[in-house]
Amino acid sequence: MVSPLPPQLIVLIGLPGSGKSTFARQWQRSRPDRLLISTDAIRAALFGDEAIQGSWDLIWRDVERQFQQAVQQMQAGQVSAAIYDATNAVRRHRRAVLALARATGFAELVGIWLDVPLPVCLSRNQQRDRSVPDAVIQRMHRRLVGAPPSLAEGFDRLIRYTDFSPLGCPLTLPN
Repeated sequence: MVSPLPPQLIVLIGLPGSGKSTFARQWQRSRPDRLLISTDAIRAALFGDEAIQGSWDLIWRDVERQFQQAVQQMQAGQVSAAIYDATNAVRRHRRAVLALARATGFAELVGIWLDVPLPVCLSRNQQRDRSVPDAVIQRMHRRLVGAPPSLAEGFDRLIRYTDFSPLGCPLTLPN
């Protein structure tokens, strides 16, 4: 059991292939008392495969349910923080996530932007078992560059990683 702290949500931001899921797994491995909320895992649970996009309404309801459970577990001292693993490349989607997080009881919202160059993301994506079409990644990139994450969106802290190890993960993990 951990000491109850104000519920904290880490919101990952980055293109497919930027290393978000690898980062999230390493972050969770370094501190097993942290929860991982992943839209890919939700898709796999709901539709049998994380590649199936399915109904966003169903996915969003599950995100809301998992946010509520995470806050309850943090308030009970069972976990220390949660991380939300999704692309969050579109400003209005980030704002919706932050509004939902506040409404469900998260007290601190930290954005972690994995700002990896587009060519690197495209190359990594081609090496994956489940790749995203290049045109989709390029469109996300245009939206992310056109409306980059900012504190004005409602984050309490925003960390931008631009320096990555060969594994595609930041060299250091946040506490």
